[in-house]
Amino acid sequence: MAENALKEIGEDNTLLLVDDDEPFLRRLARAMEKRGFAPETAETVAAGRAIATARPPAYAVIDLRLGDGNGLDVVEVLREKRPDAKIVVLTGYGAIATAVAAVKIGATDYLSKPADANDVTNALLATGDELPPPPENPMSADRVRWEHIQRVYELCDRNVSETARRLSMHRRTLQRILAKRSPK
Repeated sequence: MAENALKEIGEDNTLLLVDDDEPFLRRLARAMEKRGFAPETAETVAAGRAIATARPPAYAVIDLRLGDGNGLDVVEVLREKRPDAKIVVLTGYGAIATAVAAVKIGATDYLSKPADANDVTNALLATGDELPPPPENPMSADRVRWEHIQRVYELCDRNVSETARRLSMHRRTLQRILAKRSPK
């Protein structure tokens, strides 16, 4: 696949990866490098904007919600500096409104986390008319629910009572869910 991807990527294989999840960012950078890209990483909106301004890449994968702001700010700068860039917005908050906003501002595609390197590569290399193929191993409904609960739990600073209130769930039910392993 890597040789095949190299032909599709073209001469300019520069790739900007912006995500505040540092372990995910490192894994994705390694995987994309194996596929023929030359990744450069940033963990903040400020760092992403600086790279997009100084060295606008041909490709970008940008997380929507970052610790210091919104990833769409990086998309705007990159679209201004390099109109032909292929930009994929990644987020753990898959909603139609944010997908529409990302595409309107200049993103080529929009993927919900967790997306693997194959999903990202397919989205980056898809031509204008063709849609990337659906994920090979989509998450089960139980896994999507579990991911959502975990995200809200983290946003509530691991406060079980506050998380239960926001999810309209009984606190003990939430505690049982949090004590279990993640579904496949």
